[in-house]
Amino acid sequence: MVTTRTAPTTAPVRRVVPRRRRRSRRTGAWYTPWLFLLIPLAFLAVFTYVPVFNMVGYSATEWDGLSPRKEFVGLNNYVEIFTRPALFKVFLVSLYYLGASFIQIALGLYFATILSFKIKLAKVWKGILFFPYMINGVAVGFIFLFFFRPNGTLDATLSLVGIPAHQWLGDPNTINYSLAGVSVWRYLGLTFVLFLGAIQSIPPDLFESSEMDGASRWQQFRFIILPGIKNVIGLASILSIAGSIAVFEVPFIMTGGANGSKTFVIQTVDMAFKFNKFGLASAMAVVLLLIVLLFTWIQRRIVPDEKGPLA
Repeated sequence: MVTTRTAPTTAPVRRVVPRRRRRSRRTGAWYTPWLFLLIPLAFLAVFTYVPVFNMVGYSATEWDGLSPRKEFVGLNNYVEIFTRPALFKVFLVSLYYLGASFIQIALGLYFATILSFKIKLAKVWKGILFFPYMINGVAVGFIFLFFFRPNGTLDATLSLVGIPAHQWLGDPNTINYSLAGVSVWRYLGLTFVLFLGAIQSIPPDLFESSEMDGASRWQQFRFIILPGIKNVIGLASILSIAGSIAVFEVPFIMTGGANGSKTFVIQTVDMAFKFNKFGLASAMAVVLLLIVLLFTWIQRRIVPDEKGPLA
């Protein structure tokens, strides 16, 4: 009887990594993200938070901006702000920009919805709508100075239908409407891009299913797009409200605050650099910051974030 022997099978040798090396890799990686964030956080602190804290400190002093001596006055600057109605009267000008911001949101949502569907020359229209936001604010101001000047572009166009020339920036009854229109033209592209990106993030399967069920474009907008971009609409509202309260660039470049177009920010700048009251101007800036934060908090309470299942 012949017996055969089979060679014993050897299990594959597993390379054992020293435990000390594994531990060093795990514990040594926790600070790596902070190394990448170190420089951005340093810039954020130096150019944002430190100036804000300095501004709060200046608001409790009486200082002309040049003298090395700052006289501490406590809350006197804030008392002066709230006891002088003329300082708060300029907030009425912000109502023009606030109304224009709602028009801007409506137009941005309309164009974003239309261009999110398949239409001809969609990319061309997207570029046309976003291009004004890329133009420098100073250039925008000078462009519309020629546009609104007497017998300028606007008057020449309106004369074709028999409307006479008008002092659009010289008449206190029309100056703020004109400047608010410039603001809408300038920032419509930003609102449009926000809405367009939010609409394109909606799963396309929802639109395909709704089309198979016979849904119209209006029904897709009402039941798919609006609920899907609710948080982005809230963000656009916050940006619009904050921008209308703190509007500065367009009226300062085009009119300098003349003819009843002075805003709270222009008045703050004049208080600091024209009247050399840096303490009072800093207090006004702090009040403006608190007002913006208050409106933001109210808006977040009215339209809270809706976190999805993956949030």
